Amino acid sequence: LAVGLACLASGYAVARIGSAGLGTVSEKPELTGRVLVFLGLAEGIAIYGLIIAIMILNKL
Repeated sequence: LAVGLACLASGYAVARIGSAGLGTVSEKPELTGRVLVFLGLAEGIAIYGLIIAIMILNKL
């Protein structure tokens, strides 16, 4: 459940940020770094969910 919800939220965030980021980069290429940082933060949500799931499984 932890991984599923985290991946679902991460996928939604990456889809929204990715489409908006592509529009931004096409108009202002100098903002590419910021867009990549925002995408990395959104993808981090899935990694945090995976870490929490591993921690829960190790405790059982």
